[in-house]
Amino acid sequence: MEIGFRRYKDVYIVDVQGDMDLYNAHELKDVINKLIDKKITKIVINLESVDYIDSSGVGALIHIFTSVKRNSYKLRITNVHGSVAKVIKLTKLMGYFPIVEDVKTALHELSA
Repeated sequence: MEIGFRRYKDVYIVDVQGDMDLYNAHELKDVINKLIDKKITKIVINLESVDYIDSSGVGALIHIFTSVKRNSYKLRITNVHGSVAKVIKLTKLMGYFPIVEDVKTALHELSA
């Protein structure tokens, strides 16, 4: 898994590429925790280039969302598709996570 960053005004966009599984899901948690520690209050996780997620990846997303929410920060998860969407739907977390269609929509919501 590779993690990249972009910034739009005060919103940090975290682009994830590759599989989110047992072997690397912790990397995304670590990155988001560092952003939270730096008082970054608006975060977008872009899953456009993620084709596979397992329970560890879902667990990482739950941890991230809980941490962001605990700090009263804002998070959007974007571009959830294919097998990733299927896993999130099967775990009944589609309504739990703040999922939006794309990065543009996330930026609009977080900038409002």
